[in-house]
Amino acid sequence: MDDNKYNQNKIRNFCIIAHIDHGKSTLADRMLEMTGTIEKRKMKEQVLDTMGLERERGITIKMAPVRMIYHPNGMVNSLQLTNDSQVSNVKSQPLLNLKQEFVLNLIDTPGHVDFGYEVSRSLAAVEGAVLLVDATKGVQAQTLYNFEQAQKQGLKIISAVNKIDLPNARPQETKEEMASLVGCDIEDIFEISGKTGEGVDKLLEAICAQLPTPKGNSEKPLRALIFDSKYDSYKGVIAYVRLVDGRVKPGDKIFMMAGKAQTDVLEVGYFKPGFVKSDGLGAGEIGYIATGLKDLSKVRVGDTITNFQSPSSNLQTPNIEPLPGYTEPQPVVFASFYPKDADAFESLRDSLSKLKLNDSSLFFEPESSETMGRGFRCGFLGMLHMDIVRERLLREFNTDPLATIPSVVYQIKTVKGYEQLVYRPSQLPDSSQITEIREPFVSVEIIANDNHSGAIMKLLESARGSYKNMEYLSVQKVLITYDVPLSEIIIDFYDKLKSATQGYASLSYKIKGFVVSDLERLDILVAGEKVDALTMIVPREAAHQRGKFIVERLRELIPKQMFMVALQAAIGSKIIARESIAAMKKDVTGHLYGGDRSRKMKLWKKQKEGKERMKKEGRVEIPSDVFLNLFKKE
Repeated sequence: MDDNKYNQNKIRNFCIIAHIDHGKSTLADRMLEMTGTIEKRKMKEQVLDTMGLERERGITIKMAPVRMIYHPNGMVNSLQLTNDSQVSNVKSQPLLNLKQEFVLNLIDTPGHVDFGYEVSRSLAAVEGAVLLVDATKGVQAQTLYNFEQAQKQGLKIISAVNKIDLPNARPQETKEEMASLVGCDIEDIFEISGKTGEGVDKLLEAICAQLPTPKGNSEKPLRALIFDSKYDSYKGVIAYVRLVDGRVKPGDKIFMMAGKAQTDVLEVGYFKPGFVKSDGLGAGEIGYIATGLKDLSKVRVGDTITNFQSPSSNLQTPNIEPLPGYTEPQPVVFASFYPKDADAFESLRDSLSKLKLNDSSLFFEPESSETMGRGFRCGFLGMLHMDIVRERLLREFNTDPLATIPSVVYQIKTVKGYEQLVYRPSQLPDSSQITEIREPFVSVEIIANDNHSGAIMKLLESARGSYKNMEYLSVQKVLITYDVPLSEIIIDFYDKLKSATQGYASLSYKIKGFVVSDLERLDILVAGEKVDALTMIVPREAAHQRGKFIVERLRELIPKQMFMVALQAAIGSKIIARESIAAMKKDVTGHLYGGDRSRKMKLWKKQKEGKERMKKEGRVEIPSDVFLNLFKKE
């Protein structure tokens, strides 16, 4: 914060929200170009997607804040944007009315339902949102969800239709859908192209003109909301903050109200989009604070940073009201992570702790299994979230844990009247000890073309879903709502949905609550030994089908051994499905030439006895990729 330039009335804090792949990051690129925030020679596609994983998959995983300086009447380093998306420098235009300088703090957000917590934290740090919709696809499921979230936060919403440069764009039809959703006039919706830059200048001007200035008072005691964080080996935990009140500068003593930790500020600054040092931050601004703290648990997302009073205050901060913070996200998918080497347990713990600092929706706690050893039970917001966490552990920490089959949490009522939660299927007691099992249900919303509605409803009913509503959003687009068990959604439902609709449907879901269901535990035995990691809870009527599928897939995935391996699916003591992996063949008589056959008979008998002994004493090691590929299509 430069006191000579700091003007709270000229700050605009906003985020871009949209369904996945509607062009949020590309629009952010054009804004960075048109404001001169990033030099042309350093510009690349999706510049705010800094994670290699984001760039490879073409999706945003982490929110990304950036500070831009914008002159509505003349741009710094004017750019000529051509229709073929190539950007070329032209002679700089003179800056008109230099007093009209705005600070635009943008937060680019993910679009996938699994990263909704990233979006909700972004919305709490800003006053406005650009709601973006792809002109070729129209309103989709996550558009609805993000719009509702922004409304709950009371944000000013500016609507825009993106990708109008594409030949199959339907801007007018899309604007009609958006106007119906948002409740605004069609004329108020902007038509833009994040790729070519068409219409982006008008959108930037609208952001300056329509979004409210941030509230807060720089003269009041410091109150800063932590909306994200990361760990630096030199600077400790770096908190990403939105200052609501007060000021902060290097050397100030600050206090984490929930973490009960005090420290001296090492550095403050802005995101441009990398860290850029500043003399200080003032009310209404978005930036970072390097805390120097090495204890990761002391700096929590959603906590309030304030001034440290004095040692005599006994780490209390009287008369300062903490900021509302965030509702802790509830994991919906659980899986256990085990190190491949027992000695790597502490290393896995350290990796998960550092990852959680940058992904606060990740949950984990230690656990142990008879067959797998010590590990961690982890909770995720969805299957993509779980997949991303595993990939980040491998890339960022060189840790590749063995992951069990994902499951959901169940509620049970025992014959003694106790109620408890079951996070691992192997923990489910025998059916004779249970009077009731409840499983989580979700309200699933699917938006698709009406000619696919029959296939979608058939798919939802096969997933034990119950019909709730069908609503036409336009002449051809329909919104279908069903209540479905979460366990039916988490593994391969989305792949089936894409197959049923040729990839044109979009899905969003919300947790509804627990419903009594007829379920039982399905155990899998490999070579006579029960494998906890393969145990699952299934509907009673589907138990035989699921058991048969699992043992057939295991026969394909588990490598052959020197002895025959029996694969069995069991409910209680009853075996309901069985397959066998044939033993590897070894020619023990190959070195013999002719002669007495009794010599060969002795060798064959010895080999048979050896295999029988191995079958009794041997243990089958299950490769880690078996658990990952069990439900994947070939």
